[in-house]
Amino acid sequence: MQDVAQQAGVSAQTVSNVVNGRTERVSVETIDRVARVIDELGYRLNQSARSLRKGRTGMVGLGVPVLASEYYGELAERLSRLFAERGIRLVTENTRGAMAAEMDSLAASQLETYDGFILAIAASESAELDRILPNKPIILLGERAVSARFDHVLMDNVGGGAMATGHLLDRGARAVVALGGAGSGGESLQTLRTRGYADAHRGRGLGVRQELILNTGLDMADGFRAISALVDAGVPFDGVFALTDSSAHGALRALTDRGIRVPEDVQVVGFDNVRASSYTSPRLTTIEPSNDEMADEIVDIMLMRLQTGGPTQEPRRSMLPTRLIVRETTR
Repeated sequence: MQDVAQQAGVSAQTVSNVVNGRTERVSVETIDRVARVIDELGYRLNQSARSLRKGRTGMVGLGVPVLASEYYGELAERLSRLFAERGIRLVTENTRGAMAAEMDSLAASQLETYDGFILAIAASESAELDRILPNKPIILLGERAVSARFDHVLMDNVGGGAMATGHLLDRGARAVVALGGAGSGGESLQTLRTRGYADAHRGRGLGVRQELILNTGLDMADGFRAISALVDAGVPFDGVFALTDSSAHGALRALTDRGIRVPEDVQVVGFDNVRASSYTSPRLTTIEPSNDEMADEIVDIMLMRLQTGGPTQEPRRSMLPTRLIVRETTR
């Protein structure tokens, strides 16, 4: 910094102000001159020393169960962009949906690895989470409310499942598949969205056919295999509520391969509104779970916690709304 200051003809404090973004009282000409000298000398901030001085690493962690997921990939991209705009790096970890990995990530976040951590819960329960004594901000993302000790951002899975299924029923479908559904077990993406599926039927005076709740995986290959098997078994159906857009993409491929027209013969609705769903053929009708708003909410909570020195205030719980995006796979 002293070398940059000497060559630019300014004080070391001015250089510090420029590299740390405190430029309200620095002229544009001075900023440009300092920037040119930084480029010429190849000056780089010493992040380790900076972290020791500020008590910060400048990094926030994100733990997700599946790195290859379209949904989690797009979430990580949104968060990375928003944090970068505020001078914070996002580091994404793959927990593989395993409780031990989730706990390890949270433990590391409480040491010196990150300034805060965002965990998309797949396996951990309240009993495990309550053993953590947070000294840094932790934000939970997930399908269910677990420990009330942490900030938690949720999506309305039940409401979204009911909205998707209700749309199919209101458009004339009477044998609707819940692709990836689960009628029993603890609260999860599958059980909550399936609960919405059942609510939509009950709200219209219709019964739920258990053989149409297909407890499969949630990716593209799972959707393809499940719908292919259902068609090959001769089970009649005229609607598919796919619990994720990825499984809906697989279902569309399976229906096309077997000469079944969408939406004339079978209507399909997904959930997540990933970008690829605007480009399938036909374009996928889906549930939009406030993707952009969720990223904004996560970043706002994390910045608020970092500014106030950690988890000292009452935990915040946010439930974001869902909305239906009607495209070409429903009538």
